[in-house]
Amino acid sequence: MIRIGTSGWKYPEWRGDFYPRGLVQRRELEFLAGRVDTIEINGTFYSLRRPEHFRSWAAQTPPDFVFAVKGIREVTHVRRLRGVEESLRRFFESGVRELGPRLGPILWQLPSRSAFDPTATADFLALLDPSMRHALEVRHESFRCDDFFALARRHNVAVVYSDGGGRWPLFDVTTADFSYIRLHGAEELYISGYSDHELAAWADRVADLDDVFVYFDNTMRGRAPRDAMTLAALVRDRRRRRKMRP
Repeated sequence: MIRIGTSGWKYPEWRGDFYPRGLVQRRELEFLAGRVDTIEINGTFYSLRRPEHFRSWAAQTPPDFVFAVKGIREVTHVRRLRGVEESLRRFFESGVRELGPRLGPILWQLPSRSAFDPTATADFLALLDPSMRHALEVRHESFRCDDFFALARRHNVAVVYSDGGGRWPLFDVTTADFSYIRLHGAEELYISGYSDHELAAWADRVADLDDVFVYFDNTMRGRAPRDAMTLAALVRDRRRRRKMRP
């Protein structure tokens, strides 16, 4: 399954642009979910939500829609994966599972200053619920080592391909039975869109994958939803043409 969407949906810059003028804010998720098949919930990175929030988000999306959920920063940025048992418990008890069949991967994003700590990383991965999918976005070169990749593979955790326009290292390695890609902006972080040529190249790559989640995080000028829709159309076209080959 190939799923392509955006990181979040609540952006003032999208109103009157991607979101039509007059569209009430409470219907923005429904509007976007009618045009992409997955969205990252990124507000969960900043604070715990309540079960009714997750139930409401699920109710506003089609039955086959999937959310990725960004893990709380208390785990990744404050505690840096150390001593996080209680933080993880509170995060999951906040209602994440209320998404039901719409629950996709949990994304854990480490800060760029966090270097690879074999013990802390191993302990953290061992705490994750193996019945759920998890992806780890690392941004420090020290993670480029066999020990880290072996840990990720042992726990079926996807190492995120995170395009930050050269601001942090790229990790292009398969460590799980699915792939997770985040596109933060071709040139300006969180701002610039992707050219037709760049999107075509991504379509060639994504169309060859069996199970992948792709999220555009170039949200600040409204390019993310349009880039996501364009990439999805390109991928569909490539896969259709491949099926037609003798």
